[in-house]
Amino acid sequence: MNYKTIQLTYDSGIATITLNRSDKRNAISFELIDDLLRALEEVETSEAIVLILTGAGKAFCSGMDLENLNALIGRSAEQNLEDSETMVRLFRSLYEFPKVTIAAVNGAAIAGGTGLALLCDFTLAVPEAKFGYTEVRIGFVPAIVSTFLLRQVGEKQARDLLLTGRIFGAEEALRMGLIGEIVASGNLTTRSRELAALLIENSPASLRATKKLLTDHGRAELDAQIDAAVRENAATRTTADFREGIVSFLEKRKPVWTGK
Repeated sequence: MNYKTIQLTYDSGIATITLNRSDKRNAISFELIDDLLRALEEVETSEAIVLILTGAGKAFCSGMDLENLNALIGRSAEQNLEDSETMVRLFRSLYEFPKVTIAAVNGAAIAGGTGLALLCDFTLAVPEAKFGYTEVRIGFVPAIVSTFLLRQVGEKQARDLLLTGRIFGAEEALRMGLIGEIVASGNLTTRSRELAALLIENSPASLRATKKLLTDHGRAELDAQIDAAVRENAATRTTADFREGIVSFLEKRKPVWTGK
């Protein structure tokens, strides 16, 4: 397949997807979402046993692309719902991917970038990596990511991260169990491949069966929560605070909230 915003390579049972918009800090665009979904489908049917997800340049993924953010203003209810469902499809495709996944976080992973990084089975990060669920800072609601975060850290820590929208570093992410290991920048690729090689020593059939077992656990509950999250995600995009959050962010000024 041809991809415009990512690179997909294969080597010794390892597939590597590299977000390849380094000039935009690998920000999430509609095109990147489409490329990722198609790449995941390709890797799923390939002979690769492990998938590594990383970013080109100094960032892993800086969140939503600015041009795409601006385009969200004024979209119809149907378009908002379709956008939300597409993002859910991406997140669930990664979260429920039948092969083992490793995120090699080479820099900032913010908002949707945090989601991508932490939905993988294993997350390795460089010391300077930054994370954050920053949606409330631009008048948005972290509806979709909250369903996954609650499973990873529990309610108290989820409330802290989601309500403050604060940026946190690799050390704190490690303490919370959101990442598994901090790796020196120059060794991230090597360490990711070492972990992949260790996994490949196991039975591919057993790995797939184990992942299915983990994915199926609580699926009904997740389905219901995701359904509610999609509706909330779409509804929030019609609020005045959302519009003000986007415009003020793009204009690089402090937002003036109305609470509507």
